Amino acid sequence: MNKITRRIPNIMGTQHPDNASVPFFKQSRSPFISAYKEVDEAFSNFSTLDTDEYMWDWEGKHADSAVIDRLYSEHYAYFKKNQLGRDKFLTFRLPNIWEEKGYSLMQAMATILSAEDFAKDLAFDQRPLFEAILPMAQTAEQLIEIEDKFAKLANFKSAEFTSGSNNTARLDMIPLFEGFDTQLNAPQILKKYLALYEKTFNRPLEYLRVFLAGSDSALSNGFMNSIIGNKLALTRLAEFSDQVDLPVFPIAGTGSTIFRGGLSPRWIKRYLEEFPGLKTATVQSAFRYDYPTDQVKSAIKELRTGLQSSQPVSMTAAEQTILINVAEKSAHYYHETLDQLIVDLQPIFDAFPKRRDRRQHVGILGYSRQVDGYKMPRAITFTGSLYSIGVPPEFIGFGRALMSLNAKELAIFIQHYPNLKHDFTHLARYISQDALASLSAKNPAWLEVKKDIDDMQAILQFEIGPQNAKEEENDRLAFDLVKVIDAPTRTLLIEKQALLRGFLG
Repeated sequence: MNKITRRIPNIMGTQHPDNASVPFFKQSRSPFISAYKEVDEAFSNFSTLDTDEYMWDWEGKHADSAVIDRLYSEHYAYFKKNQLGRDKFLTFRLPNIWEEKGYSLMQAMATILSAEDFAKDLAFDQRPLFEAILPMAQTAEQLIEIEDKFAKLANFKSAEFTSGSNNTARLDMIPLFEGFDTQLNAPQILKKYLALYEKTFNRPLEYLRVFLAGSDSALSNGFMNSIIGNKLALTRLAEFSDQVDLPVFPIAGTGSTIFRGGLSPRWIKRYLEEFPGLKTATVQSAFRYDYPTDQVKSAIKELRTGLQSSQPVSMTAAEQTILINVAEKSAHYYHETLDQLIVDLQPIFDAFPKRRDRRQHVGILGYSRQVDGYKMPRAITFTGSLYSIGVPPEFIGFGRALMSLNAKELAIFIQHYPNLKHDFTHLARYISQDALASLSAKNPAWLEVKKDIDDMQAILQFEIGPQNAKEEENDRLAFDLVKVIDAPTRTLLIEKQALLRGFLG
């Protein structure tokens, strides 16, 4: 298998707006981070936290196209020593032109090209931006089309606008596979991509970085389905790597809540156990800003060491088939229940606090993720809203699915989810039985969630409800939240709960 010369980043800071607290680099008291301040955030993530990589997000949000100009101009000495593209990495997440209007795609690509020019002018020896993430990737053809568009734009700029210095007409793509099926079928998509790539560009790929979603997959099909999808994808990507004799470096997009992957400074060992074979993890805003900075820095070091030595877990074909069936069962229960809860949740979604300059989620500039025909909020809003009413979303559909498994299915599932009891024992502390009873009195569909909780408790034998003073206060606020009808008061209650929990969503 090829040995690559570039450094593969292990720790990727992202702009996911899941923090409850004010970021350490801000002077104001507001936890909101404007698009303009994200350049300061990127630098502080590199220089203070020592993250390897920072995702610059053009998908469905405002992005500062002067990012490289500002980083180089304001922090020249740092980046002369720690060069972008060699020692540190800034990776664009491009808009998916098949899902939203592509107004910002050319802007992002032009930024990549001008960044190369600036680096040359400063006599840096490395092109700063050379790879990009395509969200919601579905096909090999999509990846090729984006790369081809970039090559054409680079060649056009070199011919028409760059005097005596050509731009590199290559942009390496990182596919972001979000749904269960696309994650499961990632090897087939990638196999076709390798063939098309060599045919189109007349050169082979030296390696692949592949991104697996952990948030939107849970939003779409529930937590059990999502975590199984991630585990199967990691195993199948390792098998694919061996089959094609090409290094594959998986990335997981995971947040602090267990529903969104469970990566927090407190649970590094647990995270590494649940994502074997992973090479890059996203440390999102709650990870970085809702814990003391020294604890965050220590956790990043531990996480980096663990990822560098992490090895994939093999599964037999029979085990994979069983887990696929389990995932399908759980998705059925999740959809069956969630469809009946959306109307009750909408006022909470509407009151949810903002942390970033997001574009409107639907309409001309944005896009909408839908579940069973319902327009859904982003995963952080969904997750935080359910936590805030005292119903951790991990439980929805999970309990009934677990109870429906036969002995063999249950044994295989527990074998590949070693922290099952740890996770749900912790989650049970955020259940507000009073809030759930109030919701159930108005809408009997919430009783299905109560059954999920009861089934989980019967199997795992955990205590339900708060175990300390902060959790008791969180429980009281959850009960208040389901009763109030005033939107500003709802927002205030959600903010208070987020600080108590140590994450927004």
